[in-house]
Order: sequence, then C-alpha cells, then structure tokens
Amino acid sequence: MEQQNKNNYFVPFLILEFLFFIVGFLTTANGQFQAPMKTVFLSGVSHNMKNTFVTLITFSWFLAYPLTGWIGSAWITNYGYKHTLIRALCLMVIGLFIFWLSSWCTVNYPAVLVHWKNSIVPFGFFIFLLGSFITGASVTILQVVINPYLTACTVPHTQAIQRLSIGGASNSVGTTAAPYFVIAVVFGGATINDVSIKQLMNPFLMLITLVIVVILALTKLSLPDIAETKAEKGEQLEKSIWSFRHLRLGIVAIFCYVGIEVAIGNNINLYAIELGSYGSPALMATLYWGGMLIGRSIAGCLNKVPPRAQLTFTTSVAAALVILAIVFDNPWLLVAVGLFHSIMWGAIFTLSVNGLGKYTSVASGVFMIGVVGGAIIPLLQGMLADMYNGWHWTWAIVLAGELFILYYARFGSRITKDKVS
Repeated sequence: MEQQNKNNYFVPFLILEFLFFIVGFLTTANGQFQAPMKTVFLSGVSHNMKNTFVTLITFSWFLAYPLTGWIGSAWITNYGYKHTLIRALCLMVIGLFIFWLSSWCTVNYPAVLVHWKNSIVPFGFFIFLLGSFITGASVTILQVVINPYLTACTVPHTQAIQRLSIGGASNSVGTTAAPYFVIAVVFGGATINDVSIKQLMNPFLMLITLVIVVILALTKLSLPDIAETKAEKGEQLEKSIWSFRHLRLGIVAIFCYVGIEVAIGNNINLYAIELGSYGSPALMATLYWGGMLIGRSIAGCLNKVPPRAQLTFTTSVAAALVILAIVFDNPWLLVAVGLFHSIMWGAIFTLSVNGLGKYTSVASGVFMIGVVGGAIIPLLQGMLADMYNGWHWTWAIVLAGELFILYYARFGSRITKDKVS
C-alpha cells in the first residue's frame, strides 16, 4: 500500500517539472530583455543612468517575491496546492498581457514620455516594469507550491534534494532556451541596434495562449495535497515561523544565491559588450544557464550525497572561479560558475525546511522573501557599474554572496533546539 501511495505522486511530479520549466523560461526571458530594452526604450536616458534604469527590469520582477510569497502560502492553506497553481497561472496571463500592452502603447502613443532630470523615457517602459512585477508575482506563487511539493512528494528511489535538482534541470532547460528565444524569436535575430519594440507583441500573445492551454489542462489533472506539509484551514500554528534559526539563515542564503545567480546571468552580457573583444553576449548567457542545466542533471543522479556536502563543494569552487574572473577580467570564468550554481537552490531550500513538518508550506512562502536578492543585487551592481564606469570590480558583490552561502552550508544550516518536535 505504501509503495502504491508513492507511485501516485509520479504524475504530479511530472506536472510540477513542466511548471518549473515555465518558471525558468519566463524569469530568464525577462532578464534578457535588458540589453534590447537599453536600445529601444532607453535611448533618451543619460549615459550615467542607463545601467541603473535597465536593471529595474530585473528589480521589478524579483521585488514580487518578498511582497507576494505570503499570498501563495495563504492560498495553499485555503484552496490547496492545485487551485493555487491555477490561480498563479491566471495571474501570469494578466502579467503577460501587460507586457503586450507596454509595446502596444509605445508603438501607438510614442509621444507619451516621462521626463526625469536629463532623461526621457517612454511611458510604455513603466508599463513593462508593471508587467514584470505581475508576472514575477505569478512565478513566486508557483514556486511556493512547487518547492515544498517536490520536497515532500514521495517518488521511489529519490531523496528530496534529487527531486528539486530534477526540477531545477527542467527549470534550466527554460533558462537555457530563453536568451535565444528573446534574440531569435522575439527580435528575429536582429542586431541590438536594429531591434524594434513592435517585435514584442506577437510573441507575448503566443505565450498568453500557451499559458491558457496549461491552465485548461491543469483543471483536468489530479494533483493531491500532501499530508503534514501545511496547516489546515483555520488552524493556528503554535510557533512563529521566524523561530527556526536554520530557516532564517536559509532566507539570507537564498537572498545571496538568487542575487548572484541573476547578476551573472543577466549582467554578463552587459559586461561582455563593455569589453568589446568577445563574441555573442547572448551566447555567454546561454552557456551560463546551460552549465546550470548540466549541473542539475548530474545532481539529479546523486541519491547518496547529502545536501550539505553538495552545497559546500559547489560554493567553494564557484567562489574560486569568481576570484579568478576578477583577477583576469575574464567573463568566460563567470560563465563556468553556472555549473556550480546549479544545485544551490535545491540544497538551500532542503536544508532550510528540514524538520519543519506542518510549517513547511508557510516556510516556503516566507522563503520567497529571500528571492528579492535577485532584484537588489543586480540593481546594486548596475548602480556601481555606472558609478565606477565599468563592470570589472562589481563582481566582488558576487564573491561576497558565495562566501555567505559557504558559511550557511557549513554552519548556518545546522538545526538547533528550535527544531519542530
């Protein structure tokens, strides 16, 4: 009977793997709009503010995580896992429509401009930022469901970090495909100087249609709740979710991880363009996310190596590569970091919710607060790049993040007396 129950979660496991693909694809596609948007939206922005403005695209997306993660936890308690997923996907449709609306407004009302100091910005850019926030909120809520579900659902011959690594591999397929989707599909292979805002419209309509199809399919599929991973409707939890030290430090670790992951993935193309002696910047971003795909695929086979050991090894190597990249001023060394960033999300989440029982779904929502690192760290890096007129030394921010994650792996993730009994 126990084996049968385990097998029942295989189909839900596959469903969530596909949703993880959507999360990765849209998150990276949003970031990859930075370089084209710098050309088509921000030509009227003063030179010393362009990097700051363009990184607002990433900032808006990741700002949704701390502001809306609690909504996912509340929806899980009130409506269950499946209906929370459906609501999140409906919110995604709204966000994608706002993306489309931003390009429509800019094409049809080009004279509607916002003047700020010495800069002139089309109003459509700010609509795009709103779409980035709304779509980011939908992705946040999806992950509030996906992470604890993959951790708790029992699939034979796997451990929790394996299932998250396999989910991460699916996520990485999306992140690897996204840069070339933006360049080849959205902008038709045009060079940066030839892209047009009008080219955004049809691809966003295609994505809206795809998500609607996913919603309709999900309504017909079974996605059972998992016992002892969430509070029942109306139940009061005895302890504050903030009373668990390993969760609190895990939120800081995920802040660092997502921030440095996005900083490399989204800003490496701007760094390469600045250096001028490298090939396609989009290729660098694709290989970085591709390295994460390879690493997660390998980690999906590691059913004996505990998450703490995996996190210690990968963080140590990643920190060494960042140091070498700074010393030699070489973006290709940053590309290699993707291979070692690959398992960090799954390892940090697994260690953070270890032993939390019915607090797990609430912890998953709170955990999303840390993802705001993906908004703050790349934006801070862009501001520093403007301040120091270059990206070279800004990668020290990434190194600091790697070192904190290493601390969490060795010491911060250990459960103390606050473990749930």
